[in-house]
Amino acid sequence: MISLDLFLRLNYLAGIMLFLIGLHTMLTHANLIKKVMGMNIMETGIFLFMVSIGYAHGTLSPIMRRGGPVQGLTYTNPLLAATVLTGIVIAVSTTAYALSLIVKLYEQCGTLDVDRLEKLRS
Repeated sequence: MISLDLFLRLNYLAGIMLFLIGLHTMLTHANLIKKVMGMNIMETGIFLFMVSIGYAHGTLSPIMRRGGPVQGLTYTNPLLAATVLTGIVIAVSTTAYALSLIVKLYEQCGTLDVDRLEKLRS
C-alpha cells in the first residue's frame, strides 16, 4: 500500500526523474539537438523541484490585498518562484543561443554528430 507521505512527495521524485532523464540523454546521445533537448529536460526537472520546495500546504500566495496583510495567515515565500522565472528566462535564451550555434555548425560541417565533428576537427 502506498503511503500518503510518498504520494505527497511525488513532485520531488518527478523532478529528480526528469533531471536524471535529461542527464542520461545528454550523456548517451551524440546528436547535438538531442543534447540540447536533454539540457532542457534537466532544467525542467530543476524548476519542478524548486517549485516543490517552495510550496507549503495551507499557505496563501503573497499578493497584497486591500488593508494590508491579514494577521494569522501564512504566506508562501515568493523568492523561489522569482528564481524559477529567472531560470526559465535563462534556459530559453541558452537554448536559443545553442540552437543558433548548432545551425551554423551544420551549415559549415554538414553534420550534428559529435563523433563526426571530432573526426573533422583532427
